[in-house]
Amino acid sequence: MALDTDTATPEPGVRRVAPQAFGSRLLAALGRLMPAGWRVRAPAPATESPSLLRRRRRSDRRHSPLTRRILLLNIVPVALLTLGAVYLSDYEDELIDAELASLLVQGEMVAAGIGEVAVLGGEATVNRLDADAARQLLTRLVRPTGVRARLFSETGELLGDSDFLSEVGRIHTAPLPPPPEAPVVVEVPVMDLVSDWIARQLSRADRFPEYVERPAPSIRDYPEAASALRGFNASAVRLAVDGRLILSAAVPVQRYKQVLGALILTRDNRAIAASLREVRYDMLTIAAAALGITVLLSLYLAGTITQPIVRLARAADEVRLARESRPEIPDLGKRGDEIGDLNDALRSMTDALWQRINTIESFAADVAHELKNPLTSLRSAIEMAARPNLDAERREKLMVIVMDDINRLNRLISDISDASRLDAELMRGEVKAVDLHGLLADMVGHYAVSTARKAGVDVEFRVATNPPFAAHGHDGRYGQVFRNVIDNALSFGPPDSRIVVELRREPRGGPFVVTIDDEGPGIPEENLESIFERFYSERPTEHFGQHSGLGLSICRQIMETYGGSIAASNRRSPDGKVLGARFTIRVPAAHARK
Repeated sequence: MALDTDTATPEPGVRRVAPQAFGSRLLAALGRLMPAGWRVRAPAPATESPSLLRRRRRSDRRHSPLTRRILLLNIVPVALLTLGAVYLSDYEDELIDAELASLLVQGEMVAAGIGEVAVLGGEATVNRLDADAARQLLTRLVRPTGVRARLFSETGELLGDSDFLSEVGRIHTAPLPPPPEAPVVVEVPVMDLVSDWIARQLSRADRFPEYVERPAPSIRDYPEAASALRGFNASAVRLAVDGRLILSAAVPVQRYKQVLGALILTRDNRAIAASLREVRYDMLTIAAAALGITVLLSLYLAGTITQPIVRLARAADEVRLARESRPEIPDLGKRGDEIGDLNDALRSMTDALWQRINTIESFAADVAHELKNPLTSLRSAIEMAARPNLDAERREKLMVIVMDDINRLNRLISDISDASRLDAELMRGEVKAVDLHGLLADMVGHYAVSTARKAGVDVEFRVATNPPFAAHGHDGRYGQVFRNVIDNALSFGPPDSRIVVELRREPRGGPFVVTIDDEGPGIPEENLESIFERFYSERPTEHFGQHSGLGLSICRQIMETYGGSIAASNRRSPDGKVLGARFTIRVPAAHARK
């Protein structure tokens, strides 16, 4: 049997949602939901005080912008799921196609039965439909299915309609209408009403032609029946006045390949609407559950993010505005996430800032104290030299004291200036690989032919490791450290003594170790750490006033900046006698730093 496509159904597209209009409505809705933090805001006036900034922050942020963003981003997929549950046009089209296919199969079965039973004639004669038998058979085959069937003859005349046919000998009963005083009120569930309203709003039913129930229908009113008379199956979808869709399928009634009539089966879309309603209920229930879970999880997630950040922001404000006490940053490092890392970084930064503040305060106090000593001596010497009755020899001695104090002040101020600039220069200095062997060899060679020879001290360089000698740091700063330590050893070393500079390396790729040994009196055990404090100086009488006490402090600061260390100790003989001092400097290797 030949099969024809839907010849009576027009092309869809009469009523479609315009993409631009839908997009504009979606953007407008997102704009209303967008957090205030995403919108362009005027910057805060530069003249606002910290207290005003805090008050403005509290007043503007009644709800966390970050929480709103998390909620929005997590709700959007659920909203799309909800829209998909509401807008089920493709699923509706599939149901309509399935229903039409079912009607076609059912029509072929009924048409086959009519063609076998209700036909007059034989294989060698002209066949025609027996109208009475066809009507009786049509009623028996179609009525139990709830489908309306209409049978047209080959000339286009309506032979029978199942809505107006009854089986012979069967008594049909119909309930009487209720009395007017007791009207029956049918309660429709609210959800059904809402679902039907949504379905009407989103329906594209107006793309179908109008269904008109005529008192005396003919074959011209049903193009699909005309296709069936030509021997093709056909289907159509029409829109009734009450908004229902009428689905119809037409098949030819034939025997021995001779078309004897056309059978049309029709059914409305109430079953399809019920299926869509159930699907919407299920999807909306899932969407509502997903929305509730999403909101709760989003609030929990936002709370785990925003609350620690708010605590850190308040603690940072307290630290910034603190005057006397030292506020503590909350300890959130146990979280093990990025906020915990931020907390650890803020705590370390705060500790470093307070340490720097304390260092600056103590440095200022130490500077004031160190400057007072030469100034007091200078003032006393000038006052004494200003006396008119002072003899020339004593005045000359006082002037020598004045010049020594001036030189001492000059050296002290220069060292203080260098120490104050050291931090900034260390941070700006370029870090690179330093040839430690070449640096020490050049420095020892310089001392051997200049300063050390004048002091009567020999400087010896020893190497106890194999190349490479690449260290991590800055050659100028390392040179400053080695010079300060060697100068310190020269100031304490007696004539005809020896200073040994040795370069070695710790095993397994460890740091380089530079030891500088002298043969001086050594360092008191209680002062092995004090000598690295600022302005500490304990030297022989002939060197009094020639050192500010900042050299070793600067050395430790440089080494700690580059990840190294410096320490002092005493060399002793087997019987415990002090043989001299030893400074141990650990320099990080270049490959150990990435």
